[in-house]
Amino acid sequence: MILAIDQGTTNTKALLVDREGQPQARASVRMTISTPRSNWVEQDAEAIWQSVLEAVAACLQLAPGVAVAGVAISNQRETVVVWDRLTGKPLAPAIVWQCQRSSAICEQLRRDGLEPLLRERTGLGIDTLFSASKMRWLLENIPGLPERASTGEVCFGTIDSWLIWKLTGGSAHLCDASNASRTQLLNLAQGDWDEELLAIFGVPRTALPQVRDSSGVFGRCKGIIGLEGVPIVSAMGDSHAAMAGHGSYEPGTVKATYGTGSSLMTLLSALEAPRHGVASTIAWSLNGKPQYALEGNIAMTGAGLAWVGEFLGLAQPVEDAATLAASVSSSEGVYLVPAMSGLSAPYWDGEAKGNISGLTRTSRAAHLARAAVESIAYQIRDVFDAMAAGASCDLPELHTDGGATKNDTLMQFQADILGKPVVRAGCEDLSAMGAAFFGGLALGWWTTMQQLTAMVRDASTFTPTMATAEKDRLYSGWKTAVARTRLRASSEEQPHE
Repeated sequence: MILAIDQGTTNTKALLVDREGQPQARASVRMTISTPRSNWVEQDAEAIWQSVLEAVAACLQLAPGVAVAGVAISNQRETVVVWDRLTGKPLAPAIVWQCQRSSAICEQLRRDGLEPLLRERTGLGIDTLFSASKMRWLLENIPGLPERASTGEVCFGTIDSWLIWKLTGGSAHLCDASNASRTQLLNLAQGDWDEELLAIFGVPRTALPQVRDSSGVFGRCKGIIGLEGVPIVSAMGDSHAAMAGHGSYEPGTVKATYGTGSSLMTLLSALEAPRHGVASTIAWSLNGKPQYALEGNIAMTGAGLAWVGEFLGLAQPVEDAATLAASVSSSEGVYLVPAMSGLSAPYWDGEAKGNISGLTRTSRAAHLARAAVESIAYQIRDVFDAMAAGASCDLPELHTDGGATKNDTLMQFQADILGKPVVRAGCEDLSAMGAAFFGGLALGWWTTMQQLTAMVRDASTFTPTMATAEKDRLYSGWKTAVARTRLRASSEEQPHE
C-alpha cells in the first residue's frame, strides 16, 4: 500500500491506501499551536516531526504485515522551517501560515511599489500569509543567519521540505512545485526560484530546496521502522492534494477544502494574471508540466469556530461549539467576522480585526456559535463569487472536502447561501488521498488521470432550498458586518484628537 502523510496545522494524519485507491487504515495525532505574542502563530518543528512518527507508527500497527510501497506527503503550506544543515536541528520555531509577525515587512514592500512585480511573477499579492516575508523576518531577527544561509549552512523550507529532509535522514532538500508556488519566491512561468525575488526578500538560493514535480521519487526513507528504504513518491500542498483527490482534472470545477482555514481552487487551461482578489498558483506539476489554477485563501474558518469554543470556555472547543450551534436554527441576526488574523481573500485586509455584531437582549452563546458556523459559509461564498468572476466561466457547483464537511447543517447552509449545489466528497481525508493518487502515478500503479477519476468515492449532494429573498437578506447582513470590521480597522489608523 501507499502510506499517505497529511501534516496539517491542527492534526497530523497517516492513511494507508491500497491499489484500488481506497483507504484501509487511518491514524491521527493532535497538534498544538503557540501564540507567544499578539498576531504571532508558531509550532515546534521537532514536535511536527514527532507527530508524523507517531501517526505513521499507529497507522502501520492497524495493518500488520502490510508492505509500504511508497510514501506520499500532503502538508500545511506556507509555514516556514529553518534548520541547521549539519545537525538537522531547527533554529527557530516554525512560523505558521497564519502568523502576522512579518506585517511591517509587507507594508514596506507595498510602500516600495513592489506589489505589481510580485503579482506578475508569483501570482500572489503582498500578504503575511506567504512564506517569503516569514523567511525575511527570520533572516532579520536571528543573529548570524544571513551569513550562514549564504554559505549553505542552513536550510529553509516549507513543511514538505522539512519532512522529506527528516524522512531521508538529511540526504534530500527538495520541495514540490505546488508548495514552492506559495512561497512568493517562485516564478510561475519559469517554474523555478526567481533571482530578483530572492534579492528582494534577501533569501539565498543556497538555502532553498530544489523544486521538483509533485509526483516522482524524492528520496528514500532512512532509519524509520516500517519504512526503511521506502521511496517518497509524491509531495503536494494540502489544498492542491485535495483538488487532486476530487478526481476532476479539467477547468470549470471549483473545490473548497474546509480546515483550520479554507482554500478554494479551480483549474485553468493556461497561466493567467490574478484578479478579483484571488491568486494564480500551480495546482501541481506532472512530467515537467505545471497545471495552473486560481485560488482563494481564507485564514479562519474552522479556527473561527474553535475561537468561539475557547472564548466560551468549552471543554472541547470545536466539538462543543458545533453542538451548541446545532441547538438553534439560526443565529438570529448575530454575525461573527473571524478576522483575528486579518481578512484574506478576496479582501486582503491585514489590518481588519475580528468583529461580532447584531447582538440583542435575546442573543445567547448558541447564537454566537451558530454565527461562527455560518461565517464559514459566508466566507466561502465571498471567494466563490470572486473566483467565478476571475475564471470568466460558469462554476455550476461547489465540491467540498475536509473535516467540517461532516456537518450536514453547514453543507446545507453553504448550498443555500451560494444558491448552487454543494457536492461533498465521499472521503473526508481527501488531501491524503490526492497525494496517494499522485504517488501511485510515480509507482506506475496508475497511468492516466481517468484511472484516478474512476477510483473517487461516491459523493453526496446538497441542493439549495432557501428562498432567494432570504438568501439575499442574510448575505447582505454578512457584507454589512464585513464592512463594519474593515471600517473599524481603518478608523483605528486615524490620529485621535
